[in-house]
Amino acid sequence: MEWFSAPGYWLGTAVLQRGVALIYVIAFVAAARQFRPLIGSDGMLPVPGYLARRPFWQAPSIFQFRYSDRLFAAVCWLGAVLAAAVVCGLTRVVPLWAGMLTWLLLWVLYLSIVNVGQVWYGFGWESLLLEAGFLMVFLGGERVAPPLLTLLLVRWLLFRVEFGAGLIKLRGDSCWRDLTCLYYHHETQPMPGPLSWLFHHLPKPLHRIEVAGNHFAQLVVPFGLFAPQPVAGIAAATIIVTQLWLVLSGNFAWLNWLTIFLAFSAVEVSAVSSTPRPPGWFVVVVVAFAAVMVCLSYWPARNMLSPRQRMNASFNMFHLGNTYGAFGSICRTRREVVIEGTREPDVTGQTVWQEYEFKGKPTGLRRLPRQFAPYHLRLDWLMWFAAISPGYALAWMTPFLHRLLRNDAATLRLLRHNPFPDAPPRYVRALLYEYRFTTPTELRREHAWWHRSLIGSYVPPTSLPDF
Repeated sequence: MEWFSAPGYWLGTAVLQRGVALIYVIAFVAAARQFRPLIGSDGMLPVPGYLARRPFWQAPSIFQFRYSDRLFAAVCWLGAVLAAAVVCGLTRVVPLWAGMLTWLLLWVLYLSIVNVGQVWYGFGWESLLLEAGFLMVFLGGERVAPPLLTLLLVRWLLFRVEFGAGLIKLRGDSCWRDLTCLYYHHETQPMPGPLSWLFHHLPKPLHRIEVAGNHFAQLVVPFGLFAPQPVAGIAAATIIVTQLWLVLSGNFAWLNWLTIFLAFSAVEVSAVSSTPRPPGWFVVVVVAFAAVMVCLSYWPARNMLSPRQRMNASFNMFHLGNTYGAFGSICRTRREVVIEGTREPDVTGQTVWQEYEFKGKPTGLRRLPRQFAPYHLRLDWLMWFAAISPGYALAWMTPFLHRLLRNDAATLRLLRHNPFPDAPPRYVRALLYEYRFTTPTELRREHAWWHRSLIGSYVPPTSLPDF
């Protein structure tokens, strides 16, 4: 079985599997903590209403058979516990088939969540986690040497993530081609981190070098993943370093960390001579699976070669063989929707409004952006899209404001600060602002990280009788 097994990759495989399991833990916990106000029975976009319009083949999920908030929570916490067990080494102590079934169950549970999550789960890293998690089923745990075919499929997934992102940039915004996108990106990205202000104020020549380095890392380095060692290991190390740079510069949920773990599929160390030979049935299953994935790869490969490349798309409802990409276009200015409320009985020109503050997205001018990744704040991310275009918020903004007028406890837990803890407001409204990072001089003088200027009304003052 020398052609089948790759014992020299045992350490990289262990890091890869436990890393993916750790991301599963975070994803399941985030789902458990946020689903009730977002997609619960009384949420902004309830699952039962969604499934009533979707047959099983359009949204395969265990919730097609029965849905309740209690069942959804049970699925989330079961997934978190199983994934945590894998992080702690479950696959080292159970039979190979049991480890495979554990990974398969994790995939089924999370697929069931994503396929009913609607816009709240419409991010590329959801599909990336599902595809990576499904590959883990066929990686063999830690009791047999990792199959070379599965490792190559993991690298093919990593290649699509990196090369697809590089292509979408070159084909998209002109600022990627003239190397100026980072003049704006750190300030206008969906959720800046604590170091984003510093990154934004780096010298512009360094920003141009960063963009050029990004092009090299995404358009050239990924081909090295399929080269003999040590080239493949060097390519993996380059990807890891560039992803860590992105971790420092912003909040992109688990996208960067999952990409880092995938890169360990190309990290080789000395082989372990005592690794058991894989059973024959496992060889047959892996070969069959590899053949299926080769067939499914036709669609993402064709997409990458197309001048009309799609960004972050799934070609089937099982989220296998996806295409990836990020930031094909860059905003030059930052817009933010600010939600305010008042208890006054009538709205006049002298009405005093108080702001709701979000956990991650900028609201308060003196609050340093926080680090949340790899945890994903779904409402905060959708608020960024809503500021770009109201169309992104058509389905959920009105239900969101309605819940603020009721001081809905589950919804308020998504926020950092509720200015009306004792009684709900009489009116709420949404304003659209343009935000920018302060200069170093302004930061020293005003102790503020942001400046903002009012653009106009986003949602006029609204009260409960208006719904």
